[in-house]
Amino acid sequence: SFRPARSIDFFDFLVRRSKELHEHQTISSGMKLNNIATVLLVHPALGFAPFETTQSFFRRLPDMSTTQVAAGAEIEVISQPDKDYLESKGVFAWGTWGCDVSKFPWTYDSSESCYLLAGQVTVTPTDGRNPATFGKGDFVTFPAGMSCTWDVSEAVQKHFMFF
Repeated sequence: SFRPARSIDFFDFLVRRSKELHEHQTISSGMKLNNIATVLLVHPALGFAPFETTQSFFRRLPDMSTTQVAAGAEIEVISQPDKDYLESKGVFAWGTWGCDVSKFPWTYDSSESCYLLAGQVTVTPTDGRNPATFGKGDFVTFPAGMSCTWDVSEAVQKHFMFF
């Protein structure tokens, strides 16, 4: 576990010193740096650890080159919430929207919550987040910034609110 340097001045000193070492490509022992920067690792229990080259530091990190990372919050589905929950959200005063069986792209500029009065849908985000399937009686929240494809398998009617 690492922690940031204690002050900006100290961090600036480290950056300047690293650049100086890089320019001269030698350390006091005469060892060459081979055109890589030098970093100071910080351990919470021990304070500052010895200098280490970025090459050896990054060699110890896990390989993330094939890991797909989700871009943000997942679609949240609350299956069949009770009437008290829906009334506490004010769902029945929200606007309504509907569509027939179809498939279309959509991007959420802001978050949306909706309550399905009818229908069945699978929403598949385009950025690696998990798809969600939901239908009549489900309460769903979509995160802002998510692009997805709506696959409407049964005509939808819903209450909705953007926030």
